[in-house]
Amino acid sequence: MTTPILYKYLDFEGGRLMLKYRTLQFTNATKFNDPFDCHPALFDFSRAPKNERNWPPAEFISQMEYTHMKNYREQTWICCLSKVCDSLLMWAYYNNHKGICIGLNLSAILWCCQDRFAGLSAPQAAEEVIYRDITDKPDYFRVRHSPSEWLLTKAKDWEHEQEVRLIAQDPYWANAARDVPREFDEEESIDGKEIRHYPRITADCFESVYLGVNMLPRKKEQIIEIARDLNPNINIYQITLDPNAFKLKPVLIEHP
Repeated sequence: MTTPILYKYLDFEGGRLMLKYRTLQFTNATKFNDPFDCHPALFDFSRAPKNERNWPPAEFISQMEYTHMKNYREQTWICCLSKVCDSLLMWAYYNNHKGICIGLNLSAILWCCQDRFAGLSAPQAAEEVIYRDITDKPDYFRVRHSPSEWLLTKAKDWEHEQEVRLIAQDPYWANAARDVPREFDEEESIDGKEIRHYPRITADCFESVYLGVNMLPRKKEQIIEIARDLNPNINIYQITLDPNAFKLKPVLIEHP
C-alpha cells in the first residue's frame, strides 16, 4: 500500500467533530453495514480432513476453526478509508452530497495509531480491500486464507468505495475517546463490540478537506473555520460538477 493520502467520507456533523477533536474512528468488524463483511460464513467449514481413528472428530475441528475465526472477528476494530475523494456513490451516502471528505496523511496516521497503544496489535500498515464475486464458498481447509486477507474481502458490489483499512486487535489507546452509537443509549447493558474507539491524531495528519456539492453555506463556513484553525496550511476544496462529464471536480478554495 503506497498511497500517501487516504480519504474519510463523513456527514457534516461527523466531519465537524473529527476536525474539532482530531480523532479517527475505529469500529468493531461485526458492526459493518454489509452482513457478509469479515464474516466467517465466507468460508465452507464442513470439509475438515479426518485424522487417524477420526480423533479429534472432523466435526469438532470444523466447529473449532469456525469459532476461532468468529472470535478473531469480534476482537478486531477497523478504520475504513478510501483511495479516492470524488466517488459519486460515496458522496451520495453521506446526506445527499451535503457531507465532507477529509484527506489524511497516511504516514502521520500510522504513527499516531501506534502512539500509546496498549492492545494486542496496532495498525502497522494500510491494507487495500479485495473485491470478489464469490458464488461458491471456498473450502476453508483447502484454501487457508490468512486472517488479514479474510478481513479485507468484500463483494464486487462495493468496488466503487476503493476502500483501504487500518486494522487493530483488541485496541486500547491511552489517549483515545470511546463511545457507543446513540441507538444504544437506553440499553441497560452494552455489548463491548458496540464500543467505538477514537485515537487522537495530530494536526499534520490532516492534509485536505473537500466540501460536498450541496453543503449549506453556513455549514461550509463552520468547516473552513475549524479546518484552518486546526492546520493553517490545509488545502480546502469545493466539490463541483464537471461541465464535460458525469464526474465530480474539486476546486481549491484560496486562502484569504
